[in-house]
Amino acid sequence: MTATLPLFDKREVVMPTGVLHVEVDAAVQPLDTLLGFGARANAKRGFLFVSKVLGKHWPSRPSAMRALHVSLAARLPADMPGPVVFIALAETAIGLGQGVFDAHVQAGGQEALFLHTTRYRINGVPLVEFAEPHSHAPRQFLHLPADPALHALFMRARSLVLVDDEASTGNTFRNLAAACRELNPALAHVHLVTLTNFMGEQACTALADAIGLPVTHSAALHGRFTFAAGASFAADVPAQIVGAADGNGATGAFGRTGLAGPLTLPAGLADGLMARIHPAERVLVLGTGEFMHAPFLLACELERRGIDVAVQSTTRSPILQWGAIASRLTFADNYGEGIANYLYNVQPGQYAHVFVCHETPVGVGLRDLAAQAGGQLVSFEPEPRRA
Repeated sequence: MTATLPLFDKREVVMPTGVLHVEVDAAVQPLDTLLGFGARANAKRGFLFVSKVLGKHWPSRPSAMRALHVSLAARLPADMPGPVVFIALAETAIGLGQGVFDAHVQAGGQEALFLHTTRYRINGVPLVEFAEPHSHAPRQFLHLPADPALHALFMRARSLVLVDDEASTGNTFRNLAAACRELNPALAHVHLVTLTNFMGEQACTALADAIGLPVTHSAALHGRFTFAAGASFAADVPAQIVGAADGNGATGAFGRTGLAGPLTLPAGLADGLMARIHPAERVLVLGTGEFMHAPFLLACELERRGIDVAVQSTTRSPILQWGAIASRLTFADNYGEGIANYLYNVQPGQYAHVFVCHETPVGVGLRDLAAQAGGQLVSFEPEPRRA
């Protein structure tokens, strides 16, 4: 991953939901390498930047994703006071945030804790709620670390690193930072990590004033955009139904309740899958919803062994089949909310193997997804060991 360079680009994107104007000032790679454009079935915001390096809506190379993680981790301020709490925002940025955290720890950075926000509740674990105003699913939860030592680490933290795929208004960052400062008044610095930073200097200054702390920012792309809304497309079903914690299958094992070190794969998992793969076959490792980082690690290991592998994830985000979204599969969610989930840009038969990785018990939604994608279910139960 190269350093941020002046890579000016200017686009007008006419889409079914309106007209998007984008100007790029600087980036680590050309615009078309980093992202494409999608139209969202969302009356609040009718467009979407479809990342090509986050492994969410677009199949991505694990090595390209890891290079991005390392690059962004290297741009964290060297003088940030520690310990540091990393918080990745659900659902699109969970993998990005956990990858940057891993790269920070592996490079010998300050003592750190990783958490990711979630749309699900976990029984018996205290949480705070905050809003992601422009989202199709605006209610987010941050669970406090369940382990006493990790909880103490959260309370000792001096810096907060917030990770999302995009920064535009800064409202979500402001809401989450305020919730964290109420819990830990000793926080002294906030750093934002994003794939794209469209805030501009004025909005960044306003965000720092609103948070009341020094705020720094690193991103793979810096620029501006405007959107003139046109037609509004209502989603077929709600994108969020917040119910009780019982039975949703979400656990604290993979980052919702805190991790002090990188995840590791279950012993023998890659060996078992390698036995099914011919060296010339193409493979997709597919995460499900918020369960993104462990599948990414599996894809990295398969790529290390010479497999032609891509990684991406299912999502609750309703996007129109247009632009960077070439195909769409719809199925029931596997967390028990009773809402539609989607898989984009995967055609049946496109890959010789699709490994559908999940943290939840097998149910109708997972079976339907595997059948439509021509995939094989891969359970991450029991939970993977932590370093």
